[in-house]
Amino acid sequence: MIILRKINIDIAPILAGAGIIGLAVGFGAQELVRDLIFGFFILLEDQIRKGHVAVINGTSGTVEKLELLTITLRDAGVVHVFQNGKINTVSNMTKDWSAILFNIGVAYKENITQVMQVMQEVGDGMFAEEEYKVKMLASIEVSGLNSFDDSALVIRGRIRTKPGQQWGIGREYRKRLKEAFDLHNIEIPFPHQTIYWGEEIQLLKLTIDGQEKKVI
Repeated sequence: MIILRKINIDIAPILAGAGIIGLAVGFGAQELVRDLIFGFFILLEDQIRKGHVAVINGTSGTVEKLELLTITLRDAGVVHVFQNGKINTVSNMTKDWSAILFNIGVAYKENITQVMQVMQEVGDGMFAEEEYKVKMLASIEVSGLNSFDDSALVIRGRIRTKPGQQWGIGREYRKRLKEAFDLHNIEIPFPHQTIYWGEEIQLLKLTIDGQEKKVI
């Protein structure tokens, strides 16, 4: 600095620039350390692993990379990279075991006991088949009547599966349940709309050449 002053170079801008750079490096280092610490605890606590299906900060996908600084998810071909220090929530959908939840709506006129029995029989039938038994942990658990919706009685059920198998099991169960409902004439409700045209319009009677005609 003394030498720069002797050769008439103003060191004030240099000091200011160095201060700004030092501040930026300090903030960057702070963020880097935070990412490392968060990444270390994510790995230590075994929150997620490569290949798991997870939801991070509201974005879902398959974990492709799990590193000390970042986590990489892939969802339908799109790659999402998250800094570990900026991750607020992690939801692991395939840790240890998975589950598929069903909210099945039927018409108000249906016998709830019969509907629950049909749901149970469909689940038991799948669990009895080797193709699906190796993917399921148990048959369906039918909880019962869950809610009264506008046009349906909603019955809730759940099937626990091995990690990552819940979606395929869910699709097959819904297919079989629809076929079983058709077989037992159980109605699956759908929205109906009634159009009201107002008060009934009286017809006007006109007589033309001795013939009576009605017009609106």
